[in-house]
Amino acid sequence: MDAFTQEMQEQLLKARDEIRAKLANEGDDFRQEAQTSSGRGDSSDLASDEGVYRKMEALNAMDARKLKAIEGALQRISDGKYGYCLQCGKKIPEGRLRAIPEAVLCVECKSANEKLGG
Repeated sequence: MDAFTQEMQEQLLKARDEIRAKLANEGDDFRQEAQTSSGRGDSSDLASDEGVYRKMEALNAMDARKLKAIEGALQRISDGKYGYCLQCGKKIPEGRLRAIPEAVLCVECKSANEKLGG
């Protein structure tokens, strides 16, 4: 493994650990809030609680997608396929990988996909 890939692996492992810890902590917070709020308050309190729960669910879903992308990048490192576009097979520039270590597409393919609505 070259130095750049090793650096990216370390970044990805750190990001994975941070997201896992955040999800675990938010899960604990969510359970605690659900226990303390059950049976209290009026309808406006309940509506507010529901809004908070929906926001937490959305944030958790975003974190889960990010975690999945990071784990995919770690698997590509393990397989020796990290840093290559999954669409065209060209090498993804280091600058793009430094900005988005879990990137799976080169800039050209990503731009083409966005133009097509993907």
